[in-house]
Amino acid sequence: MSRLMAALVAGLLCVSAAQAQDKKPAEKSAAPAAAKKVSPQQSKMRACSKEAKGKKLKGEERKKFMSACLKG
Repeated sequence: MSRLMAALVAGLLCVSAAQAQDKKPAEKSAAPAAAKKVSPQQSKMRACSKEAKGKKLKGEERKKFMSACLKG
């Protein structure tokens, strides 16, 4: 009986430690993402990418379009 209790206690400790470890990285990654601001270049890149996606461009055509869009 004491072995069963010891195994249960050890199991509970392992589970609680694993859950505590899962929560910490998520909290750290969320904070820096909210602090970052979008630069003008990033917003232009997003707009060009959205337009290229709307035109269903792929491969070399997309690459040429993106280059021209970002320059102009």
